[in-house]
Amino acid sequence: MIELHPEIIEKDGKKQFVILPYEEFVAVEQAHADAEDLAALRAAKKEEHAAPGVPLADVVDDLGLSR
Repeated sequence: MIELHPEIIEKDGKKQFVILPYEEFVAVEQAHADAEDLAALRAAKKEEHAAPGVPLADVVDDLGLSR
C-alpha cells in the first residue's frame, strides 16, 4: 500500500488541489498504470476465452525452431 502525505490547498474555503511529494506521485502513477494493464488483460482474456489454443510444439515447428 502506498503511504501518501498530501498537502491540501483550499480556495474560498473549498478543497481545490492536492500536492504530493514527487516520489509518491510516481508511485500512484505506476499503480494506476498497473491497474489499467490488469483491466486490459482481463478484458482480453474474457474476449478471447473461446479462441482455440495452439500447442507450443506446433508453434516451435511452425517457426522452425529446434527443441
